[in-house]
Amino acid sequence: MASTRRLAAILAADVAGYSRLMGADEEGTHELLKAHLHELVDPKIEEHRGRTVKNTGDGLLAEFPSVVDAVRCAVEVQRGMADRNANTVEDKRITFRVGINLGDVIAEPDDIYGDGVNVRCAARSFGRTRRDLRQPGRARSGKGQAGSRV
Repeated sequence: MASTRRLAAILAADVAGYSRLMGADEEGTHELLKAHLHELVDPKIEEHRGRTVKNTGDGLLAEFPSVVDAVRCAVEVQRGMADRNANTVEDKRITFRVGINLGDVIAEPDDIYGDGVNVRCAARSFGRTRRDLRQPGRARSGKGQAGSRV
């Protein structure tokens, strides 16, 4: 099947402190992450018209037809994770860092490629959990805070 280009909202998420969590309890962390993905994250992606492109072990890459859908999904996942973590000791909590980018992608049936994906994955490394939403290009400086929290 041939590749196609399209505009897409890309959601990239990973687990903050994944190596530390795995070092402390590999099997427990793996099972808990699988449960969060199966019970919360995957249904929210589907509910908001997205599709999981790939799982990366400690995170995932999802594609949405709309930035609004991607943001709503991210907010609901973060709220759901706050509820799920409420009774968990802080150093055992699974907390997602989430980033969203709108960009042109090369889409294939099982993967997506291009700057729209690469920019989001690179920018995710600057993220912190529950960080302020910021204007594009200002994530490092802290300028241009939108005032919303995720």
